[in-house]
Parts: sequence; C-alpha cells; structure tokens
Amino acid sequence: MRSKAFLALGAAFTLTAFATFAVLVNLVPLLLERGIGYSVAAVALGLGGAGQVLGRLGYARIDRHVGVRARTVVILAAVAVTTALIGLLTSIAALIVAVIVAGMARGVFTLLHATAITDRWGAADYGHLTSILSAPLTITIALAPWAGAALAATLGGYPAMFLVLAGLTAAAAALGLASTPPVRKDP
Repeated sequence: MRSKAFLALGAAFTLTAFATFAVLVNLVPLLLERGIGYSVAAVALGLGGAGQVLGRLGYARIDRHVGVRARTVVILAAVAVTTALIGLLTSIAALIVAVIVAGMARGVFTLLHATAITDRWGAADYGHLTSILSAPLTITIALAPWAGAALAATLGGYPAMFLVLAGLTAAAAALGLASTPPVRKDP
C-alpha cells in the first residue's frame, strides 16, 4: 500500500475517475453550449454508453496483447485524448464520433481498474488492496459532477473545462508509467 507503484496507481486512477465522471455528467451542457439541441445531446450521451460496452468487449484482446504498464498508459492516454477532442471539436458529427470513442475508453478504464490489483500483486490481497484503491476514486466520482460544472464556470465554459480534464488525465497517464512494481528476482 505504501509502495511507489501503488501510490502512483491510486493517483492515476483517481485523476482519471474524476475526469471521466466530470466529462460524463457535463457532456450534455457542453453539447448545449456548442448549439446542439437536447434531443441530439441525449442521443450522443446514449451513444457514449454504447461505446462503453464496445470498449469492454475489446478489453480481453488488449489484455492478451499489451503488458500491464503499457495497457495502463495507453488506456489513460486514450481517455485524455478523447476528452480533449470533445473539448476542441465543434461539428455535431465529429463530436458524436468523439463521444463514442470516449465511451470506449471509459469502458476499458472500468475493466483496467477491476484488474489492476491482480495484474500487479496477484489475488491474495485483492479485496483489501482494491478497497484502499477504490476509496479515493469513490470520493472523486461523487465530487466530479459538481467540480466539473464549477470548473467550467470558473474557466468561462465547458470546452475549457474539458481541456483541463484532458490535461489531468494526461498527467494520470504519465503516472501510469510508475504504477507497476519492480519485478522481483528470486534469490
């Protein structure tokens, strides 16, 4: 729990959980700010949910072919990039595609979180370590909707808030580099 890898993993996942839930809840206000109507914004939000399912369906393939450190960094970077794209894009079609791909990234992040402990430290202390890892995530998930809206108000709009969240998640991806324990060599 006090290892550099565990602390980096916890910080990376906490930042990413904050960003993903702030994005999810504040997506409709962003789309409305972009001039998209409620009906299309609702459809876009639903398509993001469908993207989550698609992402989860592809996770097993990622898990088989990509190591734990690279998988962590790539998935968190995908969340960062898609969050930035949503903040930057203005056309309805481009935003909807970005929302679907962002949903896919969120979907695989959920499974990355679920497998993070066993991938790094095995199953022996899974419950204990996962509960400690999940505590700050749960708090940030609860605060993210309000904090995202407050951040948007402070920054003058939702696009700027999405870009700040993308930056936080990019920092989380960098922390992902330090989220795996060193390989111990048997004596």
